[in-house]
Amino acid sequence: MVLRETVILTILYALILPGCVLTQPTEPFKPVPTTEATGIIAPAPSQPAPAKEEILPEALTLERSLDIALKNNPEVAATLWDVSAAGAKVDQAKAARWPWLSYEGGYTKYLNSRPLFEARYNNQRRLFSKQQSVGNVILKLPLFTGGRIINEIRAAELFRLAETNRLSRTRDELVYNVSSTFYTILSQEKVIDSVKFSLEAMQEQRQKMAKMVEVAKAARVDLLRTEVRLADLEQSLERETNLLEIQKRLLANLMGLDFDKAKLKFAGKLIFEKVSYRPDQLVPKALEQRPDFTAAKERLESQARRVDVARAGHYPNLNLVGSYGYRGTGVYGVFDDRGTPAKVPTATNRGPFYDDDGQIGVVATLPLFEGGRIEAKVREEIAALAAAQERLRKLNLQVRQEVETAILDVDSSSERVRATAKAIEQARESLRIETLKYNLGSGVITDVLDAQTALLLTETTYYRVLADFHTALARLKLAVGGNLS
Repeated sequence: MVLRETVILTILYALILPGCVLTQPTEPFKPVPTTEATGIIAPAPSQPAPAKEEILPEALTLERSLDIALKNNPEVAATLWDVSAAGAKVDQAKAARWPWLSYEGGYTKYLNSRPLFEARYNNQRRLFSKQQSVGNVILKLPLFTGGRIINEIRAAELFRLAETNRLSRTRDELVYNVSSTFYTILSQEKVIDSVKFSLEAMQEQRQKMAKMVEVAKAARVDLLRTEVRLADLEQSLERETNLLEIQKRLLANLMGLDFDKAKLKFAGKLIFEKVSYRPDQLVPKALEQRPDFTAAKERLESQARRVDVARAGHYPNLNLVGSYGYRGTGVYGVFDDRGTPAKVPTATNRGPFYDDDGQIGVVATLPLFEGGRIEAKVREEIAALAAAQERLRKLNLQVRQEVETAILDVDSSSERVRATAKAIEQARESLRIETLKYNLGSGVITDVLDAQTALLLTETTYYRVLADFHTALARLKLAVGGNLS
């Protein structure tokens, strides 16, 4: 009866215990504690969040925007944690060189009595028991692993370097995105100013036209044309204002700020300066200093070490193994060799009985047959190495293409800036002439409206081309991976 109940309880424990979880599971959305007590140190001065409140100046400059974004952007923060995780993998790989010390204990109840110890000498009287407990401290120290541990450490270190360079590339991309958005905002503000100026000028023109119609000095159709143009400017102003709000929200997102709480105002100028760059100078510099290209080379080297780790599976593993502990029975009473109560108690059969025991030795493990598992793992890692080589070659070609394309964009935008700057002066002079002709009665209102439209279009194009020029410069810096000088 007792045995049956014991078997039932054992089965219930076996079914229930594996499904048990921690009483306080990790909260997925709770900020990770970054204190020395938890063993986790934040990789950044402060743990960034998707949206944070930030003390903003009255007017944001590009430098201040970049500073906030680099400190507060969620993607940069996530990559910082990836670097921290890669560092932890290095520590894991290095820990494999040290001894492994563990404790192993248990309790077993047998159907038939078992000896607690093997005989240590001839005719030794042994103690038998159905209930036995054991506890051992086990030591394991690797002596030879075929280079597996060394290569795992080197692979982890190279991967950490690759993650560090990926962090640098992430920051460079963020700098480009913030700069591009910032210049677009400055350009959009200038476009809105031009539309507002044209709208005010058209409102004045409409007032003049209405008075001229009243005194029969202008046709009513000219007034209607002016009102149509006025309505077109009003909807243009609404459209451009909406585009500016979208760009502001995009910049707030890049900076990791809550747009509803951040009142964004900007300070900066769109200045054009002539520059000239050559691909034969910048392409080698890009291949030398771009973090993502360096990271790809480090991942390639890390993968080569993983091939060596897989090959180490063919070699024997040699470990120093030792243990020290106790074995005994907690049952009180006197027993004979069969585990039944004895009539005369002695020093060797009186329970409870415990004794210590230990061992030390060298254990060699050599794979003789594993179904081709090791060789398949080697082929997998070699294939991954070949793929990494091709990705590095692809990135090499991509770097060259990006640098050359960025230089072409800088040259093209420079020529467009110079061309539109001249066109603005011509458009202003044309509007002055057409307005004067109309006021003297020798022109028509259509020519005046066309001249105003041409001036607004030219100014809009000029400011947007200026933004394109600065964006092209930022893209060239991103393609080169650093300073252009």
